[in-house]
Amino acid sequence: MILPSRPLASCLAALALALTPGAAGAHAADGGRAPQYVLISFDGAGPIAQWERSRALARASGARFTYFLSCTFLLTPQTAARYAGPRQRAGRSNIGFAQSREEVAERLRQIWAARLEGHEIASHGCGHFDGAAWSGAEWAAELGAFETVLAEAWTLNDIPFEPAGWRRFADDEIVGFRAPYLATGPALFAALAEAGYRYDASTVSRGPAEPTAGDGLWRYALPMVPEGPQQRPLIAMDYNLYVRHSGAEERPDEAAAFEARAYRAMRQAFDAAYAGARPPLQLGFHFTLMNGGAYWRALKRFAGEVCGMAEVRCVGHAAHLGLTRDAPQDDGALGG
Repeated sequence: MILPSRPLASCLAALALALTPGAAGAHAADGGRAPQYVLISFDGAGPIAQWERSRALARASGARFTYFLSCTFLLTPQTAARYAGPRQRAGRSNIGFAQSREEVAERLRQIWAARLEGHEIASHGCGHFDGAAWSGAEWAAELGAFETVLAEAWTLNDIPFEPAGWRRFADDEIVGFRAPYLATGPALFAALAEAGYRYDASTVSRGPAEPTAGDGLWRYALPMVPEGPQQRPLIAMDYNLYVRHSGAEERPDEAAAFEARAYRAMRQAFDAAYAGARPPLQLGFHFTLMNGGAYWRALKRFAGEVCGMAEVRCVGHAAHLGLTRDAPQDDGALGG
């Protein structure tokens, strides 16, 4: 399996410039305090309609997002057998594949447009399998499959007009990863560093926290935030809200109440961070409109309110990493 090989330092510097709106003054806000960073991400990045909605939200709010892409959405039933996940037969995926060549073509255009607009494309692996028990070699195979499918998606599916910079983008700009189900396992982090990734965003913290360095990676953790009438902590992700609110079953008649709760949880977490030490606030979403789109609408309201504030920067993970710290060089796992 082909593994990533990246000119890391130059790639990260380029990403910081390309992905960040208004990089000047990013280290200190107007009042002299550090800015409040908000890192909003989407896992899977499948349905075309949600690509369009999210990009429209970014244009309206000034935000930039991280899209953790699942590579099986770049394969059709005719090309699905090109992917074989660890311990799986070829052509199997927990999240399916694209339905047609035309769908893949439109998704590729969305990815390229988002990248040109300053968003970050990162990896969510391919088949959305639980890799907690995988070996380092199995993780390396999954990461290699992602890179191969992304780099060759146009030719694999016989889609014309591949952008001139696509291969360079696929080879050099995918620096972040989030594990499906947030299932990491002991072998993942070494495999990521060996493959040239700069950060992982699969762990969980008790509250908003600065990323930490270790094993040749920066680790970003989704925070637990208070939610609901009893303010019980919950991972700041739409699916976790969906499970708590409705047991992961659709209840569209209660969507307004769920939306209000989700918005309050996001806004309270933001206000506490903004008034305090200003650790980056990470919020995770999917392209699935759960409970009638309640969590999507809560995000639209939240981003519309906070991302335009003078002391707030809504950016992708790679942009935050490039703006606020150098990449870790504490071991030899980061060789090109």
